[in-house]
Amino acid sequence: MSEKVTLGLIQVKCGEDIEQNVAYTIEKIEEAAMKGAQIICLQELFNVQYCGQTVSVKGYDLAEPVDSPTLRKMGELAGRLGVVLIVPFYEKAGRGVYFNSAVVFDADGSYLGTTRKNHIPDGPQYHEKYYFIPGNTGYPVYKTRYGTIGIGICWDEWFPEVARILALQGAEILFYPSAIGSEPDHPELCTRRAWEKAISAHGISNGLFVAAVNRVGREKNMTFYGGSFVSNPLGEIMQSLDDEEGILIQEIDKKEIDFARNLLQFLRDRRPETYGLLLKQEALPTKTVFPAPVRL
Repeated sequence: MSEKVTLGLIQVKCGEDIEQNVAYTIEKIEEAAMKGAQIICLQELFNVQYCGQTVSVKGYDLAEPVDSPTLRKMGELAGRLGVVLIVPFYEKAGRGVYFNSAVVFDADGSYLGTTRKNHIPDGPQYHEKYYFIPGNTGYPVYKTRYGTIGIGICWDEWFPEVARILALQGAEILFYPSAIGSEPDHPELCTRRAWEKAISAHGISNGLFVAAVNRVGREKNMTFYGGSFVSNPLGEIMQSLDDEEGILIQEIDKKEIDFARNLLQFLRDRRPETYGLLLKQEALPTKTVFPAPVRL
């Protein structure tokens, strides 16, 4: 297996017409493959607009099973193009059971598995706890034709524990499909730089490549800022997109993983036996202790 791999990130707008979104994305996947992409990742909930802006039972109608016509079409596409394809979608796992998920198809079109989003946010215009159950697939890695990959979906990408677990299982590239943009309580604030720094830092602390793909454009009352990027094992941004639609094509050399890990031996010097506090829900003191009164 060659140590050099070409990644493709598809950053596009998402309209209200689901079939049109799928057709448009397929065009972009084909374009990325023509440009040499071997592993292609789509944005979070790739074929539907972001439902978390509001709370409505109608949002559940957007979900589909893992063997839906859309997903079968994507698997066939991966096999026809000879690419590994990461397809994030709104999963209906049963009656009234919904996950924010991503399916992985290998370069022969075979289904490798599903990652379900573990960390579910809740905040103004990000009402995801209404729509998604916390994931129950753990943190799987996938041995694909072009390398071993791990996936964290949007809010998962902010948690360093996710990246570390995926790295310990052999992931060489972390993919983070996202849907992040405006903050309604702070319209003057753009979190793009914080988002970029937090995710690329996982590459440093774990010595691997990171590929984050975000959606872009206006959807109802939210604007998504794009900014999809690939960073190397020392956290340097190799290439990024702006706030317009685009396809990012970036070749990486997995030999850089060896160099970074030999230079910064974080995995060697871990002390997991001292990390017990990480397994406690209440990490902060639960009781305030006041000093005894001073008698005069």
